Amino acid sequence: MPWFDVRWIFPEDVADEADSNVAHIAEHGLAVDDVEWALQNPASDEEESDSTGRPLVFGPAADGRLIAVVFEWIDEVTVYPITAYRVEE
Repeated sequence: MPWFDVRWIFPEDVADEADSNVAHIAEHGLAVDDVEWALQNPASDEEESDSTGRPLVFGPAADGRLIAVVFEWIDEVTVYPITAYRVEE
């Protein structure tokens, strides 16, 4: 199981919290714990998002739903989730 430090809100996000990564995942009915679980327990190798070109992994949320997580690498062990959404199996 991989281990990552997950960065949720940078200081730049505070000015408009509605545009934060936490707000983006909430729009898709997901919580921080769901995304962190999927990142730590990926069901796929890292891929590239078709729409953004950013890294993407598929994995289970804590309750077993399959989700996709789009993120950016900050350094070798730190990721910044951009958004996440449920994937139909």
